[in-house]
Amino acid sequence: MLPLSNRWWPMTIVVTVKINDGIVLAADSATSFFRDDGNVLKIYNNANKTFNLVKGLSIGALTFGSGGIGSSSISTLTKDLRRRLSGEDPAHLDWKLDPNNYTLESVASRVREFFFEDKFLSAYGDNPPDDFMMGYKLCGYSSGAEQPELWDVPITAEGLVPKIIRDTSSCGANWDGEYEAMDRLFFGLGSNFRLALLNRGLPADQVNEIYLGLASELSAPLIIPAMPIQDAIELARFMVETTIRYVRFNLRSETVGGPIEIAAITKHEGFKWVQRKLFYQSDLNPPAG
Repeated sequence: MLPLSNRWWPMTIVVTVKINDGIVLAADSATSFFRDDGNVLKIYNNANKTFNLVKGLSIGALTFGSGGIGSSSISTLTKDLRRRLSGEDPAHLDWKLDPNNYTLESVASRVREFFFEDKFLSAYGDNPPDDFMMGYKLCGYSSGAEQPELWDVPITAEGLVPKIIRDTSSCGANWDGEYEAMDRLFFGLGSNFRLALLNRGLPADQVNEIYLGLASELSAPLIIPAMPIQDAIELARFMVETTIRYVRFNLRSETVGGPIEIAAITKHEGFKWVQRKLFYQSDLNPPAG
């Protein structure tokens, strides 16, 4: 059998649509395993990338990039983190969130501490893989907040700190993983536009100026902050479906695909699944009474 890389990389699409009434999370389910030469060995279409980070609280998460740390999947690790934040891990009772007194910023710090300091450094020590990149999007409401937030918690060898992508006053769509289809749709320019200009001899500062100017003129206004949450859900679904089909008909491996999972987080309803896959039949696995 050809050598298999010890890391798996979901070439994925994860989407958020933030409006006044809440924030929508959506993702595909593809996960790709690569040979050491960089070629795709196998693609599975049942990876979990969308999570309710703390059940009962208005906090969700999306993951992209590396699908695991060491031998543990991000899905399993996220559930371990959920136990800590829910106060169910006896060794980390101080991690339990107070439903009436927490901020998304403090949760983002805990996410980084868990994945980078506890898991990444433990798995790789002083010799981390230079190309490791795991993206983690934290979405939802701080306790008592009127509007949601979107935080980026990158896990890399550099130990980057969390940063806010959309604060309570900012609305719009964000996407990560596979950029090309959405870059063209929203900005009117593909992700290789800058490279094409650089290859024609234009200086980097001029290339960036041209890109930003054209993107501003060509951008498609698809979001109104006051749009209903159902329309935000449909837009998020459209963005994921479009990316899946773009990759499918492109001359490349279908590294985006599988079932689409969607969740919405609103102030009064909290985290609600809109579309979800399960590996078990719910009628055969009733909840414990």
